[in-house]
Amino acid sequence: MVSNPTIRLQAVTSEDINSMRQQYPRAFAKTMPERVGIYCAWALFVGIIIWLHIHFDLTPLRLVQPDPRAGALISHFFDWSKFAEWDHTAILSSMLETVAMALLGTTLATLVAVPLAFITARNVMPVFLVRFAGKRLFDVARGVDQVIWALIFISAVGLGPMAGILAIFVSDTGTLAKLFSEALENAERQPIEGVQSTGAGPLLVQRWGMLPQVLPVLISQALYFFESNTRSAAILGLVGAGGIGFELISRWNVLRYDEVAYIVVLIIVTVSIIDYVSKFVRYQFIGGPNG
Repeated sequence: MVSNPTIRLQAVTSEDINSMRQQYPRAFAKTMPERVGIYCAWALFVGIIIWLHIHFDLTPLRLVQPDPRAGALISHFFDWSKFAEWDHTAILSSMLETVAMALLGTTLATLVAVPLAFITARNVMPVFLVRFAGKRLFDVARGVDQVIWALIFISAVGLGPMAGILAIFVSDTGTLAKLFSEALENAERQPIEGVQSTGAGPLLVQRWGMLPQVLPVLISQALYFFESNTRSAAILGLVGAGGIGFELISRWNVLRYDEVAYIVVLIIVTVSIIDYVSKFVRYQFIGGPNG
């Protein structure tokens, strides 16, 4: 009596699969309905893009022949003949206020997001309802733009940097908590099990088994958000939430385009400096060249 041979799937290697794919390409190809579906999806996507270009009159001719006023506006941007007469004290102090807003808002959001991330991580919190409620709360916080949060807080606490700090704090808390939670869920099990084998409690397991794995990622993301929030804080000033944005919009309204360009350049320089400092700090935790 001949016994049926047992097929062991673990013996099939990737080289075997690639060899079979080359010998029988049609067996691994997509079916006709799948190919038709892909072609229809691409056709629909291209059709929507073309329709949007027509709807918004985004034509090459319009881009090549802009409004004549654009040339005059650009010429005013680069006319810095009255540079010495500008109120540099007010502009620089507002720029520092913008950086302070971004720093405070990001720091507060990071401190709150870390424990919230542990509460909503699948491999830390076993209760589904707690994770679900927390993640929906994150969606609310990050689903509303910072400018909208700034308008809400302006109504609550008045004009000034406090509204901007709170707007950054609420918006970034939701986003950072989601990112931190996903980083925790992707942590390796071996270090966690190693700490558990010593008889450590849940808090010590998270502290020594999980947090060291994800700490460089958390720091890197927080530093990136600080850099991004420096730009965002400048926008928040346009609606009265403090910072350099107030100086920018006040000069735009009185047609002082030369000072507007100066403020824009100052924002770019500030963000570049913060980017370099953030890169240096990240490399201290993650490793890499200091440059």
